[in-house]
Amino acid sequence: MNRVQSIAGGMIRLATFGVALSAGLLLAGVTVAATKTSLVLGMSVEPQGLDPTVSAPVAIGQVTWQNIFEGLVAIDKDGKIVPQLAKSWEISGDGLIYTFKLQQGVKFHDGEDFDSAVAKFALDRARGPESTNGQKRFFAAIDTIDTPDKQTLVLKLKERNGSLLYWLGWPASVMVGTQSAANDKTTPIGTGPFKFVSWTKGDRVELVANPGYWNTQTKLGLDKVTFRFIADAQAQAAALKSGDVDAFPEFAAPEMMEGFKEDTELVTVIGNTELKVVAGMNNTRKPFDDKRVRQALMMAIDRSTVIDGAWSGFGTAIGSHYTPNDRGYIDLTGTYPYDPEKAKALLAEAGYPNGFTFTIKTPQMPYAPRSAEIMQAMFAEIGVTMTIEPTEFPAKWVQDVFKGTDYDMTIVAHAEPMDIDIYARDPYYFNYKNPAFTDVIKKIELTADTVEQEKLYGEAQKILADDVPALFLFVMPKLGVWNAKLKGLWENEPIPSNVLTDVHWED
Repeated sequence: MNRVQSIAGGMIRLATFGVALSAGLLLAGVTVAATKTSLVLGMSVEPQGLDPTVSAPVAIGQVTWQNIFEGLVAIDKDGKIVPQLAKSWEISGDGLIYTFKLQQGVKFHDGEDFDSAVAKFALDRARGPESTNGQKRFFAAIDTIDTPDKQTLVLKLKERNGSLLYWLGWPASVMVGTQSAANDKTTPIGTGPFKFVSWTKGDRVELVANPGYWNTQTKLGLDKVTFRFIADAQAQAAALKSGDVDAFPEFAAPEMMEGFKEDTELVTVIGNTELKVVAGMNNTRKPFDDKRVRQALMMAIDRSTVIDGAWSGFGTAIGSHYTPNDRGYIDLTGTYPYDPEKAKALLAEAGYPNGFTFTIKTPQMPYAPRSAEIMQAMFAEIGVTMTIEPTEFPAKWVQDVFKGTDYDMTIVAHAEPMDIDIYARDPYYFNYKNPAFTDVIKKIELTADTVEQEKLYGEAQKILADDVPALFLFVMPKLGVWNAKLKGLWENEPIPSNVLTDVHWED
């Protein structure tokens, strides 16, 4: 081979290598392009606003918590308290001083620095006299807030509060900016891994990944997220099957779950939640001001039939306002088991031998009218006539029932974890007052001893099971349906949320 042939051969080999390299790069490009980085996530309920620190409905946090907004601490997928904007903390021996060391280099989406002064602003706003925070009671034990330096926040309490750290991980306790807080209801700005883009009311909220996210250990798998609001279950199913929606972490029609199992592109996931379905009564209205009437109505209900009819057998019966997931849980479904004859006798003893008539206001959520119709038939068996009045949720239900307490009975799924203390709140829509119960709740807050707390939670459950301020029905499971290639969504729900940090598509 002469020199010209050698050079030519080398050039051919080089060209061949170049073609192969280009082909490899092209194939690599195809692979990268094929990895999806957007998500369309469906929800049944559209939030009325996007600031979880000014309003209570859980749908707000299901869009914004851990996505746009973050807290000093967070609740992880196992229900444990983990550091977040506070990287560490110390609690004094007497339980009255909480000292937080804050993360450095954290910025809000608008560029404002997060430091102890901003944290103080956020907490003062949540607990102040003008606050509309749905969980304002969380901060009632705080006496003063000090900021000795930019990375140190000190909370001094009026009295011990064993639940404070846990409460600081809730959506209602997230950190908001001094420059942006006033507009967070419509244009939320937080420190989280995703930034708000737009809200088309009645349809969707759009987010994008935050390129300046402070937590460099987090590697997001999504660039864009769209929350779609679809109330109708048939429309939800159609959107999932067509691929218009990638996931419904809380699918609204349990009777349709079997229909997804044959679809190899979708998976169904049944997890735990804190969703306690209870039929609350206005305890200051006759005849519900008589404990015997409330007890009789509880004995008129066959919980298993309600679960079968209202939620296709998915659910766990409860005898108090507490779930089997919660520490200190006691099964109290046997306190007032299904017994129509005893129920009729108790009504007669209370002065209602021929029963009575009342109205139940049912929010237009699938479980509510279904449960109410079954209860209506059961009450008829003991001579009680219940009229069902559909009530738009959340706006009208919140206005008439939750705030106005203008109702006889209602039915709703309480989503907040460990919220048995709502029966000690004054005011609260049950209009229930029991000093003995309130005293137990107070003792729980004053101790950090978990063994003692569990014992006290047991006492609280027993008081409610006996007093029946609400008809305790069942815990709803989390019925999730999503694309089989989608990974990282929470299967269980220790706190109402759609945390997107670990969500990604599998190649």
